[in-house]
Amino acid sequence: MKKMLLFSGFILIIQFSFSQQSSFILNKMEYFERGGVNVMAFQDIYPEGHQGGVAVIMHGKRVATNGDIRLDETPGQWQPIPKQIERKVDAKGNSVTVKLAYPDPAINRRGFNPIEYPDLNLSYSVNVRSQGQSVIVTVDLDNPVPKEFLGKVGFNMELFPGVLFGKSWYMDKQTGIFPRQANGPALKDSKGEIVAAKPYATGKRLVVAPESDLLRMSIESETGDLQLLDGRYVHNNGWFVVRSVVAEGVSKNAVEWIITPNVVAGWKSTPVIHVSQIGFHPNQDKVAFIELDKNEAKPVIPVLVSVGENGKNTLLTVNKAVLWGSFLRYKYLKFDFSSVKQEGLYFIKYGNEQSQPFRIASDVFKRNVWQPTLEYFLPVQMCHMRVNEKYRVWHGLCHMDDALMAPTDYNHFDGYVQGSSTLTNYKPGDHVPGLNTGGWHDAGDYDLRVESQSAEVYILIMAYEAFNIKYDETYVDQKTHIVEIHQPDGKPDLLQQIEHGALSVVGGYKSLGRLYRGIIESDKRQYVMLGDGSTMTDGLIYYKDLTAGERTGSSSSVPDDRWVFTENNPARELTTSAHLAAASRVLKGFNDTLSQQCLEVAKAIYSHDYQLTGRTANSKIHAASELFLTTGEDQYKDYILQNEEAVIKGIRDLGWLIGRTLQKIGKPQFTEVIKNAAKRLSEEIMKQAAETPFGVPYRPNIWGAGWDIQSFGVRQYYLHSAFPDLFPSAPIFNALNFILGVHPGENTSSFASGVGARSTTVAYGINRADWSYIPGGVSSGTALIRPDFPELLDWPFLWQQQEYVMGGGATNFMFLVLAADKLLGEN
Repeated sequence: MKKMLLFSGFILIIQFSFSQQSSFILNKMEYFERGGVNVMAFQDIYPEGHQGGVAVIMHGKRVATNGDIRLDETPGQWQPIPKQIERKVDAKGNSVTVKLAYPDPAINRRGFNPIEYPDLNLSYSVNVRSQGQSVIVTVDLDNPVPKEFLGKVGFNMELFPGVLFGKSWYMDKQTGIFPRQANGPALKDSKGEIVAAKPYATGKRLVVAPESDLLRMSIESETGDLQLLDGRYVHNNGWFVVRSVVAEGVSKNAVEWIITPNVVAGWKSTPVIHVSQIGFHPNQDKVAFIELDKNEAKPVIPVLVSVGENGKNTLLTVNKAVLWGSFLRYKYLKFDFSSVKQEGLYFIKYGNEQSQPFRIASDVFKRNVWQPTLEYFLPVQMCHMRVNEKYRVWHGLCHMDDALMAPTDYNHFDGYVQGSSTLTNYKPGDHVPGLNTGGWHDAGDYDLRVESQSAEVYILIMAYEAFNIKYDETYVDQKTHIVEIHQPDGKPDLLQQIEHGALSVVGGYKSLGRLYRGIIESDKRQYVMLGDGSTMTDGLIYYKDLTAGERTGSSSSVPDDRWVFTENNPARELTTSAHLAAASRVLKGFNDTLSQQCLEVAKAIYSHDYQLTGRTANSKIHAASELFLTTGEDQYKDYILQNEEAVIKGIRDLGWLIGRTLQKIGKPQFTEVIKNAAKRLSEEIMKQAAETPFGVPYRPNIWGAGWDIQSFGVRQYYLHSAFPDLFPSAPIFNALNFILGVHPGENTSSFASGVGARSTTVAYGINRADWSYIPGGVSSGTALIRPDFPELLDWPFLWQQQEYVMGGGATNFMFLVLAADKLLGEN
């Protein structure tokens, strides 16, 4: 029988020094506010990504987060988290009450093994209330902690390392400096397992950054001791942790903290100038946004400054800025300087703030913008290759032992699920040949998801067809598995990359008789590995009959080969069919054999007898569209015409795709019907875009919305091309500008690494452990700390803000740059 635990008492007092407002107020956004300090109470939903629990934002910097009951000293990505059951706000009582419980069944679906805590059921409530200059957080458990879990259950709060490196701390009379790297010695549990580094200090009162008025915060325990721990010792992506262990036998008031952040009187957020990090074409609309504190009552006039070659600056007279309004927690001024067409160098000045320099030039999109994605990012991500760049080796020849058939009835920790059958002739553990060719590493990890591989192929195809790019800067040899960056080989790089992705998808289909779901590491130790992907496995096919340590020229006794998963997913399969049909079209004449194989696989998938509902119906129409464009066969055109109602119903997802086929279909009546549906779509899109100053829908869930906005821009290009009277070109440029720096929050960097005057140079890619980046990679971008704080940290271990991905993350950006250049060239 499982024991019900009642965690009764946990009191956390968050107290702030006096300034302006004498006490914390629960505002309309349902968080506590006093001057420039905010305390959120369980408004965020992603504690495994350092977004959740009780959080503290001090003067525009998120300093603390994830204040909650945790079952580990320094929890990592796959440690258990509670389920939030209910959140109640009492505006009159200035309080928030939250009910939570362990275990969270959702964690089991993500791969958490509940056997680690087999008898622990923990339910509790958290009450957060304002009391003068303090916010008191009380946690009441249903029962005291059972003896077998003593020392495991505690209240944790995480401190963001990025703002604390080099800052000092006091713990009672002890002192220290927050180190840039985690240091030992190790802390071990009763079983001898390493659980963390030993605490930097233990005591009753911790003062963080006493030298900084903007960051100074004290945490005082009225009951047990505080521990200051370093979560990075066990997990590279960890934060500093303040923790109090729940004592034996307690329920009420088991822990009581008093947290006192300093409040700087009269503080306002610094104005931020959001403008494209590369600049503008002379004929382009040129708009910058000035982000202001919500309490700013007297905006000043922004000024455009022309920079002369002798260093002489000239102030230019342009239109005055207008107040756009409020968005999230800021006010925005719109500064339109479209009337300036003189080519040259400029910057914008607002009060004491100054933007980075940018260009106005007719060749602004011609060089050093889209090219890094094709020159660096895509080659670096190529799997089953050795990738060289002159003196540098980005990674050695990797994963040539791909792959073993995944076990059945298995839930992988990264979301792959293998059902009761392998859906192939292979048994679990069998080596599946033909999978060690082509493909790109998922940018933040090393796995190959079929949807990422085929979608990457597809956007490259669209760029090749729309803009006729024959750019050649990379040597690719599929026979020797060698890639040389900045070594032209006389072949278009786009076609070589399309070929590389298609080889993986087609190779998997030929070997398995179906598409693979994904190819991924079998254990977490391999999965979290950072560095050269060639060190992940020995490159030799696992052979179970070899003795330990034995190896031959092609096999070894080490079961380190990646696993291949399969699935039944009609929508995904039909979408891949569409992508392969398009690949067949552009590979013809470049690799005729692969072109024919792509078409054969696309047709085979299309001919399956799927139940056509929802996304599957849309995917079938998409596949028919691409097969018609490739083959011209009437059966595919007829299918589209016969499913007119489905096209109309799915116009949001299908409009931009069908628009590409209308001219070839050649049915004016059908075109008119689709155009009428597209008109309603246009109205909906314009309404959503008007919700933000930036002219694009910004609705992030967990990940930053940059990838979605890029995809939005690509779709707008095709909608504009098909229906120019319904879909203006402005959203295409707005989407591009968003990626290039015109986005909310204090970080104005371009999401595209190495592109523009200021860009993302610390990213969640394969070299994130080195605090580095891959040129041309595009990060996920500004995330939303709920409910209203946009954040983009210069921190390499937040995947939801700084991760690169395949499947269009960078190549959609490349497409948008080329689209902008083409549209402006046509004017």
